[in-house]
Amino acid sequence: MFNFYFNKIFLALGKIVGVKVPPKLKERMDRLRDRINWAEEIRHFIEEKVKELEAKENIQKVVKVIQQTKSVPKGFAIRSVREDREGG
Repeated sequence: MFNFYFNKIFLALGKIVGVKVPPKLKERMDRLRDRINWAEEIRHFIEEKVKELEAKENIQKVVKVIQQTKSVPKGFAIRSVREDREGG
């Protein structure tokens, strides 16, 4: 993100995303605009949704790696513990 100082006014440049809403919903939003910052609410919602979907993608990647990992032979854990106890 690029930041510019312009006649002592701080401007943060970002991308613009437009959202269409039905006219009646827009009227309702306008009535509430003194109590809520719609742009901030929408930004927050989008950020949280992106985090959620990225987390799901990461979980799917981990599951795929686990599924592709070879399993250990039956009894391996028991043998390993016994070897450690016996010092061998």
